Amino acid sequence: MAASQGRRKPVSYQKRVLWLALLCGVPGATMTLLLLQAGSFTGKTVFTILFFLLAGWLSLVALLYNRVIRPLQTASNMLSAIREGDFSMQAGSVDDEDALGQLMAEINTVSALMRDQRLGAVEAGALLNKVVEEIDVAFFTFDSDSRLNSINAAGEKLLLKSSSEVVGMPATDLGLEQFLREDFRRPMEFAFPAKFSRWGFTRGGFRDHGVPQTLLLVADLSQPLREGERQAWQRLIRVLGHELNNSLAPIKSLSDTLARMARMNPLPEDWRADLTEGLEVIASRSDKLNRFMEGYSRIARLPPPNKEILDVGELLRRPISLETRVAVELIEGPDCSIEADAGQIEQLIINLLKNAVEAIREKDEGGIRAGWMLSDGSVEIWIEDDGPGIANPSNLFTPFYSTKKGGSGIGLALSRQIADAHDGTLTIDNRSDAMGCRARLMLPVRTT
Repeated sequence: MAASQGRRKPVSYQKRVLWLALLCGVPGATMTLLLLQAGSFTGKTVFTILFFLLAGWLSLVALLYNRVIRPLQTASNMLSAIREGDFSMQAGSVDDEDALGQLMAEINTVSALMRDQRLGAVEAGALLNKVVEEIDVAFFTFDSDSRLNSINAAGEKLLLKSSSEVVGMPATDLGLEQFLREDFRRPMEFAFPAKFSRWGFTRGGFRDHGVPQTLLLVADLSQPLREGERQAWQRLIRVLGHELNNSLAPIKSLSDTLARMARMNPLPEDWRADLTEGLEVIASRSDKLNRFMEGYSRIARLPPPNKEILDVGELLRRPISLETRVAVELIEGPDCSIEADAGQIEQLIINLLKNAVEAIREKDEGGIRAGWMLSDGSVEIWIEDDGPGIANPSNLFTPFYSTKKGGSGIGLALSRQIADAHDGTLTIDNRSDAMGCRARLMLPVRTT
């Protein structure tokens, strides 16, 4: 303790410069005193010489001090202003040829750069705040303790409270705690103080000054869903009307023809053949209509998946082993598992393999390959063929639409419905590297 108290405080940089400047004049002053002592000068002359010597010496010290210390103080003030966010200070005329001028020029450049960045950040923040306030999506941010940090105007409308009333409240008191713990990929019915509706909840994380925060977005999906349902019904009614008209129109026409023939007296000689042919057509059209309605029932009555843990490799090998018309090359991926309904996923894969086989049989050449891979938390089960490709991709998953002779148009529509029920996606596209198409089934991979 005594040693630390007795330790001398280091001399400041300004004092070191001042002492150095004074020491620079010591040799000259000493030489002058020696010359004055050796010569025969009057006292008045000696005093005058010493006076001007001392005045010149101190003037030069002051000039040197100012030339060294003042620019450094200016640089310090400019850096302090930059630290405080004031970028208005600029060094005056600088000479790029000397070190001090280069330092001032660099400080000016840094100040201008930070001023532009600050202006851009302010403008971007203002734009973001404007968007957040204007969008019709409720915006909530929570801290690590699940307390509300901020809320936009749409969120205030949902809670029927102002931000000053709810900021700082825990998520449990707002009824939003479950949405901070779980991800809801499908629309969910929920009652906010303002209204009961079907909502889409999106959760994400971010950092504010290094502190983790949680972002929760809540969107009212009732109107878009109603519009989507209306469009789906319109498409369904068009398809049903088309199929019913195709079947009932010939039945009605043949029925009228047979009724007129039955009223003839006498009957035509070939009436039995006409009657048999007409009834066969009616029976054929009735069977087609019955198959159509059975296919519609399969899509409308798809049961919820009975999920279990399944190995992806085994899930793909079983349908491939059942395909005997064409050899399917299996390209295995990494070991992984999913939670899915084995029967439904296998039916989906069988439908894709059936389409691939029919595609290459049109060309009477080519092969089929299947496999799986991991991609961003999902497993991609893929099947590709060397067939002619897809002529009209827009109607690929339209129920009861088929370009194949005798096709029902149900397989792919049912396959996509199975994928949707498993929180997955099913896409089929033409290959970019060769003729044929590639089907991709994306499903959430099971994490251990």
